[in-house]
Amino acid sequence: MSERPTPMRRVAFASCAGTTIEFYDFFIYGTAAALVFPTVFFPALGDSAASVASFATFAVAFIARPLGAIGFGHFGDRLGRKRTLISTLLLMGAATVAIGLLPGAATIGVAAPILLVILRFLQGLAVGGEWAGATLLAAEYAPPNRRGLYAAFPQLGPAIAFALSSGTFLLVNRVVGETSPAFIEWGWRVPFVASALLVMIGLYVRLKVEETPMFRETTRTRASTQGPLAAALRNQWREILLGGGSLAMLFAFFYVGTAFLTSYGTTVVGLSRASVLTMGVVGAVVFGVMITLSAVFSDRIGRKKVVLASCLVAVPWGFALFPILDRGTATAFAIGLFGTLAIFAVSYGPAGAMLPEMFRTEYRYTGAGMAYNLAGVIGGGTAPYLASDFAEAGNTSAIGWMLAAFGALSVVCVLLMAETRHRVMTDAPQEADAATLAAVNV
Repeated sequence: MSERPTPMRRVAFASCAGTTIEFYDFFIYGTAAALVFPTVFFPALGDSAASVASFATFAVAFIARPLGAIGFGHFGDRLGRKRTLISTLLLMGAATVAIGLLPGAATIGVAAPILLVILRFLQGLAVGGEWAGATLLAAEYAPPNRRGLYAAFPQLGPAIAFALSSGTFLLVNRVVGETSPAFIEWGWRVPFVASALLVMIGLYVRLKVEETPMFRETTRTRASTQGPLAAALRNQWREILLGGGSLAMLFAFFYVGTAFLTSYGTTVVGLSRASVLTMGVVGAVVFGVMITLSAVFSDRIGRKKVVLASCLVAVPWGFALFPILDRGTATAFAIGLFGTLAIFAVSYGPAGAMLPEMFRTEYRYTGAGMAYNLAGVIGGGTAPYLASDFAEAGNTSAIGWMLAAFGALSVVCVLLMAETRHRVMTDAPQEADAATLAAVNV
């Protein structure tokens, strides 16, 4: 007897809840790296060098993400999406709580930053395996003509998580005080330890979702004994490279907007910590709305056109961003932050359907995860660190050139990609795509 399929609303909620929790854990690290880690873990380096070192530990996770995509992708393609997603959730939760309990350099010396790097690496492994599984959960269940819409639910997780992380830090900041030593001593730890509650909620939700019908069918019909990684690299290496390059701008803009600008707004522009965190909450609403609109629009005109439009706008915006920010007002900072996040969001919305549509079911978890996390290494792993280094040298124009370059790289890669909206995601011949799309649109 076949298992009864999970209702689509439950799939949508489970995919969104899971990515929200995973990225909440991921983002509170970025906020803490900007606000407190230089003081807690790198006090001997001085303000500027400590800030650079703190963002270097932030980048460690992006080295781990492709490894997480490969490792968890293998199990996701062999054992199933559901069981693998439960594993990524538990790993992320354990690493995050451990960071919240980790003593600072004043207590255990050099062991503190070493352990911080190890735990950040584990966070990277978890989030590297999370994204592909969550989007596959939604995309493999979704009706073909509404795949962009339903695959947007896991994409909304980062928006909600950014609002939660900024809001949690803002609440702690309000309770203990803007300049209180208590924030540095213990206040920043509260969001990390509190994530344990969110993990328990996410675990409950994911246990209620059945394995996707596409994966169950693949396990019955799979004839190849070749591993998912080898099969993906052998058969679709081009899609992995182009998928990664097409989303490089997305990661660069997002992590500059969410991590680096948090630090820049307080240390350079001179805004209060509370003001910057409040703008972060509003910014999360902005890019959550844009994610939804762009994903829905991609169901009508195609993923490629929407992502390309975002990348084209990113090039001039890269040059304009810091002249706007350096006006030194709260309004100018808000415009810079919201514009950066909106541009990222227009690409991010369709990506939830686009990457799963590019790969065969038998290695889709591995292929989509590798492409996504390759983009993370190229854009997210380098942009905040380089931006911090350029800002320390007083060369904000170089940050603009860097962002514009990421935009140009993504433009080239998107132009070389094929449109994926019409593809069926079962491993049937692609010639059936047009007929299938016409049927589901009747």
